[in-house]
Amino acid sequence: MAEHPPIPDLCRAQAQWCERLGSPLYAYLLHRAAEDYEQSGPVRELLAPHANDRRGSVLPLRMMGAAHRLALLGEMPELARYYPSCGGEMQLEPAWHALRQVLGERMESLRELLRNPLQTNEVGRCGPLLGGFLLIAQRTGLPLRLLEIGASAGLNLNWAHYRYTWPGGAWGDPSSGVLLRDVFTGDCLPPMRDVTVAERAGCDPNPIDPTLEEGRLTLRSFIWADQLERMRMLDQAIEVMRRQPVHVDRASALEWLTPRLAEPSPEKTTVLFHSVVWQYIGHEERRQLLERIEQTGARAGRNSPFAWLRMEPGKESAEVKLTIFPGFEERIIATAGYHKPLTTWLAGCE
Repeated sequence: MAEHPPIPDLCRAQAQWCERLGSPLYAYLLHRAAEDYEQSGPVRELLAPHANDRRGSVLPLRMMGAAHRLALLGEMPELARYYPSCGGEMQLEPAWHALRQVLGERMESLRELLRNPLQTNEVGRCGPLLGGFLLIAQRTGLPLRLLEIGASAGLNLNWAHYRYTWPGGAWGDPSSGVLLRDVFTGDCLPPMRDVTVAERAGCDPNPIDPTLEEGRLTLRSFIWADQLERMRMLDQAIEVMRRQPVHVDRASALEWLTPRLAEPSPEKTTVLFHSVVWQYIGHEERRQLLERIEQTGARAGRNSPFAWLRMEPGKESAEVKLTIFPGFEERIIATAGYHKPLTTWLAGCE
């Protein structure tokens, strides 16, 4: 595979993912965007300067987020008319013509917005991660010290303040403003127990304050415009954040984690976790992070265990992997959807 795939290929690949993940609007628009690029339309004018961007930077979604932002601000009513997130009625072909018009008329604004990295804080991923936290608590019997890299706005650090339900079961605060439904899809479930969170901390290269209007707008702009349930869950999680604030430090994963993993943490389980973050970290930083993780694991003991929980892309779906030092070797404990929980629990179900 080429290091820098052609931009139309990136658009078509992302369109296929949007279709699989329940966004017919973005699937259609990105297919048309690929054609427009090949026909030297405004999509080419906007995206061609980014031909050497890393594939992991998700250029097509940055373009869609930039246009969505203008629609949410009310600056592009002709596009908002077809975006459900803006109160519009989805019509695919009219939406494409409106988007193409936006690209032509607001090129300079979009170029500026396109420099911003993709920033999402997908609260639905707390569902698959929940099983991992429950299993860690069951295996170690200690309060959890949470460290999240790529934390964005920190919304997923509040996972213990959300409510999770599935057919025949539930976990979490019944009065929570955030409700994740259909978290587990089969009969096999993680161990149900109470969890004590002793500490919460996170980092991100470009953290967002979701309690500010600018931060909320940024997060909303990167949600796909026809997925209102994701928008609703985001807004509810922001309200929880106002009552349960979490500070996210501006730092790279390596510089932030290194001193924290070196700190002794007796009578607590240190949990490093992340979700759909690894692809955005450069190869050299990943290598050094793996070294730090192995070193921390080698020092871990029964009264100060260390767990590495991550939800990252797999072949057909997201995979939730867990390692607990000492005593729990790396394994896939669940598979899940990328935006909706829909978790198939695997650990202990062989």
